[in-house]
Parts: sequence; C-alpha cells; structure tokens
Amino acid sequence: MTLIGWIQILLFGAVVVALTAPLGAYLTAVFDGRRTWLSPVLVPVERALYRAAGVDPQHEQHWLSYALSLLLFHVGGFLLLYALLRLQAGLPLNPAAQGAVAPDLALNTAISFITNTNWQNYGGETTLSYLTQMLGLTHQNFLSAATGIVLAVALIRGFARASMTTVGSFWVDITRCTLYVLLPMCVPLALFLVWQGVPQTLGPYAEATTLEGARQTIALGPVASQVAIKMLGTNGGGFFNANAAHPFENPTALSNVVQMLAIFVIGAAMTNVFGRMVGNQRQGWAILAAMGVLFIVGVTVCYWAEANGTQALHALGLAGGNMEGKEVRFGIAASALFAVVTTAASCGAVNSMHDAFTALGGMIPLVNMELGEIVIGGVGAGLYGMLLFAILTVFIAGLMVGRTPEYVGKRIEAREVKMAMLAILILPLMMLGWTAIAVVYPPAVASMANAGPHGFSEVLYAFTSQAANNGSAFAGLSGNTPFYNLAGAVAMFVGRFWVIVPALAIAGSLAGKKSIRASSGTFPTTGALFVGLLIGVILIVGGLTFFPALAVGPLVEHLAMAAGQVF
Repeated sequence: MTLIGWIQILLFGAVVVALTAPLGAYLTAVFDGRRTWLSPVLVPVERALYRAAGVDPQHEQHWLSYALSLLLFHVGGFLLLYALLRLQAGLPLNPAAQGAVAPDLALNTAISFITNTNWQNYGGETTLSYLTQMLGLTHQNFLSAATGIVLAVALIRGFARASMTTVGSFWVDITRCTLYVLLPMCVPLALFLVWQGVPQTLGPYAEATTLEGARQTIALGPVASQVAIKMLGTNGGGFFNANAAHPFENPTALSNVVQMLAIFVIGAAMTNVFGRMVGNQRQGWAILAAMGVLFIVGVTVCYWAEANGTQALHALGLAGGNMEGKEVRFGIAASALFAVVTTAASCGAVNSMHDAFTALGGMIPLVNMELGEIVIGGVGAGLYGMLLFAILTVFIAGLMVGRTPEYVGKRIEAREVKMAMLAILILPLMMLGWTAIAVVYPPAVASMANAGPHGFSEVLYAFTSQAANNGSAFAGLSGNTPFYNLAGAVAMFVGRFWVIVPALAIAGSLAGKKSIRASSGTFPTTGALFVGLLIGVILIVGGLTFFPALAVGPLVEHLAMAAGQVF
C-alpha cells in the first residue's frame, strides 16, 4: 500500500460526501413536485408525456396498485427487449450483421436488464447490434435505474406520511426521475466520456492492418451514451466484453475516477433525500455513516490483500503486489477501489478481473453483494435495503429494553418486521440455493474452469452477483449454457422483485400509521450508538448466513495459498 493510493481513496470518499447534500436537495425537490432550475424547459415535456399516456399527475396510488403498475411496466420492457434480441438479425443498425440471440440467452439477458442486473453471458461487441444496444439495453438501463430510485422514494414517503393510504404515483415518479434526474446527468457525462476518448458513432466497425500485416476488426459503436447511464444508474453492463477495463469504455485515469463517482453519487444522495423528507437530515447522515464505515473497511481489506500479493508470486521473486488481471494504467489502488465501489453499489462494471484477485481481495466484492449491496448500494436499492435493516435493528433494540420499537416517528410492528425479513432472506435463498445445485449438477460443474475452493467461489460469485442484481462476474465460469441462463434468470427476477414488493408493502403500512412524537424513552437513531448497532446487525445476519459458504471458498483458498497451494 502506498500514500498515493490512500490519497486517491480518501479524496474519492470526500468528493462523494461533498456531493451528497446538494444532489439530495435537488432530488427531494424533484420528487416533491417542486420547481427546479430545469422546470421551465422540462415541465411542458412532462405534461405532454402525461397527456400522451393518459396519466393524471394528481392521482396517487395505494401501495398495491403502485406495485402492480411497476410489475406490468417491466413485463412490457421484458417483452420488448426479448423481441429485439431474437429479431435483431433482420432489424436495421446492424453493421456487423449480428445474428439472432439464442432463446435461453435472450431470456437471461432480457431479465438481466429489466432487473438492473446487467449480467452478461455474452460479449457485447460480438453478439449485439447497435439497435439492440441502444433501444434495448440503454433504454432499460434508464428505466431499471429509475425504478430503484422511485421505490426508495415510495418507502421514504411511508415514513414521512401519516394516516394516508397512498405512497405516490408510479407513473409520475418514473417520469420525473428519468426526465429531471437521469437524462440531465447522463448527457454531460456522455459528452465528457467522448472528450476522454470513448466512441459514440453509428458507423461500421473499423478495419486496421497490424504491424505483422494481418487485418484486425476494431469494434466501435454508440458507446459513450451507454456507459454514462450504466454508471449513473448502477447498471454495469458493458458495450464491450471487457467492460470498464476496455480502453474504449474507460480510456484514462480521469475517466476511471469520474465513472466511480457516477456509480456512488445518486446512491449516497438518496440518504440525504431520506433525511429531508422525514424532516431530520441527521437520520440520513446516520444511514450514510453506516454505509461509509462498511465501505472503508471493505476498501482497506481489499487494497491490503492486493498490495501484499501472494506467496506464489513472492516465491518467483515478484514483489509489488498482485497486478494479475489489472490494467497497468490504473494500478492496484484504483483497481481495488473500483472493485469495492462497483459491488458496494449494484453496478457490476469492472476495470479489472475479480477472478485474478487474491482470495481475500476477491472475497470483499463477494461479501458486499451478500450483504445486499447496502454499502451505498444501487440507485435507490441501497437505501431501501438499508432501511429494511434499520427496521430490523430498531426491532431488536426494542426487544432489548422491552419497548415497542419506533423509527423516525413510526411504530414498527409485526407486519413491518415480517416483510423486512422476507425481503432480507430471499437473497441468500437464491444465492446459496442455486450454488448448492450448481456444484453437484454435472452440466453446471462442467462450466467451472478451476477446481477446489476457487472453482466454488466462481459459482458462488455468479449466483450472488445475479441475485443481488449486481452483474459483475468472477470470470472463469462458462455461463452461456441452458442451466446457467435459466437459473440465473430466476435468481435475478426473484432477487429484484421479491424484495421490491415487500418494501412497498412496508411503505403502505407505514403511510397509514400516525406519527409518534419522540419521547425520553425513544431509542435515538441519529447517533453513533444506532450506527454501531445497525452495522452490527448487518454483519451478524450476513455472517450467520454466509460464513459457511465463505469458509469453503475464499477463506480456505487463502489458507491454502499461505501454505503454497494455488488453484
């Protein structure tokens, strides 16, 4: 580890914190329906969209109709994307003459992008046409990201409102999020990326002659516009197979830093939105503090592990840390930081190959996802995931002192705790359940490139990434098979929507309750005690659930590496 490396990490964290309050104020204004600096331009567009869709912006929805609207909206998105994937061979904007995507891969990909996972069992530049990349993938990047944000807003309204039966309008929220938040942020980011060297063209792939005289095809396309929303929306799917390690997606050290900031900035700002909407910004800062502690611990362990390298490298006389699978232009510190950022959020973009990390270094991205990616988390998803744990935390605190638990003025009762536990426990069911099947099912075992604990980690990482709607891959696993395409589709769908529906049920339940004034007996939820208890609950639940799997994967691999055995 180096001083320069730590300066990079600390500066990154400082910029994220500095942007949290200003962006949080803007987001709050957007979802409260107040005037913003973009209103003179966008209000006429917003009204025209409502008229075209037949939406009454003054009509709000019960949580159940909000959830139904959300689900039907994504059914339509799935059908559109699946059709594009299957029919792309006969559609325009296909200069590389890409063929139709196989049915099982098309199913997996369509589910992947509507769930904000962006898991890719294919290479983008060798599989998809420009039309599919733009109308299919980039389009869903916007809508799936907006869905996460508006769900968090609906849950916040549940805490902020009293004696009401509605949590907002899904159609209004999704329109405002896309129009006032995602599009205005993506346009300048895409232009910045073009300036840094990211292609944005509808022209055909370029042909070049190498120094040896061979012909080489260089894939191009509308890359910058997709990279912008994949980062801001914590989607993560790459235009190219190498993702953010590809020089056409992430060409410079500056673009690398800006892309990491884009991954975190909305997720961090949503904590401030929570504080503002419930009338106490300290509540939001407490949530952000818990996220920040978990993030710093993860970065420290990952950076330390990669900077110290492996015994096998040391035995060969190679010092200076583990550079395997990393871009020389980024180095160990920026690669470790990116790996933790992308899995602390539900992004999944990678600028290095996690499969080539040390056992402990690769374990940190895995743990981030197993905790539900609540360390900042995806846009919106991180906040509502953390609020589910906050509900569980105040329930446990209430049991300790023999009082009915309260959180930000709402009494937490059996219904909220049951819904929170359902949402929390559904993820390990998908992660561990499918992993258990895959490591004994012969066709699935045949896809593993490595034996021993590393091979187990590859499978565990794959299903953890998909169920957590992350999308990053440990590599070393041939995922484009009927088993992995179908099992992964189920894991992604359940991991997304079986968390969303209980969260909306909690929002509806809380909105219907009266607000309770804080008293001398109310457990304070803005100080260090609550932050520490919240972190403790998260780690205990995560440890009890996932430690056995980690023990036979990365932990035993680390012990074997220390004894001189590698996999």
